[in-house]
Amino acid sequence: MSNNILEVHNLSVRFQTDDGEVEAVNGVNFSLAPGETLGIVGESGSGKSQTVLSVMGLLAANGKAGGKVVFQGADLLGMPARELNRVRGSSIGMIFQDPMTSLNPYMRISEQLTESLILHRGMSKKDALARAIEVLDAVHIPDARNRVHYYPHEFSGGMRQRVMIAMALLCKPELIIADEPTTALDVTVQAQILNLLGELRDDFGVAIILITHDLGVVAGLCDHVMVMYGGQVMEYGALEPIFANPTHPYTRGLLRSVPRLDDAGASALQTIPGNPPDLMHLPPGCPFGPRCGDQRELCSHNRPVLEFAHDGHARACHVPLEELR
Repeated sequence: MSNNILEVHNLSVRFQTDDGEVEAVNGVNFSLAPGETLGIVGESGSGKSQTVLSVMGLLAANGKAGGKVVFQGADLLGMPARELNRVRGSSIGMIFQDPMTSLNPYMRISEQLTESLILHRGMSKKDALARAIEVLDAVHIPDARNRVHYYPHEFSGGMRQRVMIAMALLCKPELIIADEPTTALDVTVQAQILNLLGELRDDFGVAIILITHDLGVVAGLCDHVMVMYGGQVMEYGALEPIFANPTHPYTRGLLRSVPRLDDAGASALQTIPGNPPDLMHLPPGCPFGPRCGDQRELCSHNRPVLEFAHDGHARACHVPLEELR
């Protein structure tokens, strides 16, 4: 019997458009244990957000997910909408990218927080307000007892993001999904938010999926890393091995494009040439092949499969590790 809280098997996401079918996610597999943090990394359009939106049942109307998403023994993809609504917000919380557009500007924070508790936990308004204040205190909002009655525009960007984290925590979920939670914040506030997420994981045992394009964010918080490109997992493994010895050309390219404080003599930052693939017309082989400096003939017509080693590290690449540049 697995002790994982979440298991994703062969997940695919397709969108039907007027121009054709978009293959947003292709055969993604991963699992998550209680109290563990998984970072999903990749460029825009790599399939990161669509992967987690399918887990939450929040795909756009023209989107369809296939495969299995097993949360606490139940398949979310096959779950009726009414049951899925009970899971969302109650057992799985989500922190969206932009708190200003995620919070209702016409409602006080108190109303937006207590609504979830009244719906999912059947609390009275008085008890729900007390719980809301308690959670705002937990995310370090000063004078929470008074500020709970503020409107969203009366908070700074960092404080609004803390409110979103509080909202995700209200019903004591087992899993929190954070989709680019620090994108719109300055570096100092980013660090505060990441420290806060780390505290919540350690104090409450919450499992976290963190979606980001920033490898620095991943390094500061995650236990495992999943690197995506063109809707496919390129590399997966524990944090330290991924950073110390990446085994996929794309992961190496991402790491080489980040400035390093421990390499004072470094030359100009390297870039990954070319552009991400058109998800409506993916190449028959490796999606990263056209931009890869290590590409072989095999790569252009055979799509690589994610293969796991004995240590839990996995890569989807035809090029032998010892031959990578």
